[in-house]
Amino acid sequence: MKELFIKYKTVVKFILTFLLVYVLFSGLYHFYLEVSEGLKYYPDYLTHLVAKQTETLLNTFGYNTQILPHPDEPSMKVIVNGNYLARVIEGCNAVSVIILFMAFIIAFSGKLKTTLFFILSGSVLIYAVNLFRIAILCMALYNYPEYESVLHGVVFPAIIYGMVFLLWFFWVNRFSSLKKKHE
Repeated sequence: MKELFIKYKTVVKFILTFLLVYVLFSGLYHFYLEVSEGLKYYPDYLTHLVAKQTETLLNTFGYNTQILPHPDEPSMKVIVNGNYLARVIEGCNAVSVIILFMAFIIAFSGKLKTTLFFILSGSVLIYAVNLFRIAILCMALYNYPEYESVLHGVVFPAIIYGMVFLLWFFWVNRFSSLKKKHE
């Protein structure tokens, strides 16, 4: 058993670090959601911000867009040219994806400064791509409502998770301490 642990020490360290960081940040995020209930920004500040920024993007692209709190659930309704098109829920704000991204980068950390810079820049990139993803999804739903399930369930998750995978791949091959050990 000891030989197995020694042989796979790097894998075990990665898994334990990833899980610890993921659980810690997910717990902090869950706490944030709990204390956000009933505050000025509905349903929570980050989801509200994403909805409002989506509204701005859609209006910039020429779609007459309005964002309103949903009366029956914790989400923001996206109304384009008078049509209730979609809703922005907590899961749309990219925080869970960013937490997943950060846990992986920390588990494969490199130099502290480089790791922190990559986490910050990668998180900003994920957030920005997510905003454009939501706006483009809304435009696609407006113009092609018959493709809602494939757009929302396949195409647009593939964009955000595909980008995260590419960032991970780039990190592991360029900056992680694992790369330096095998050179």
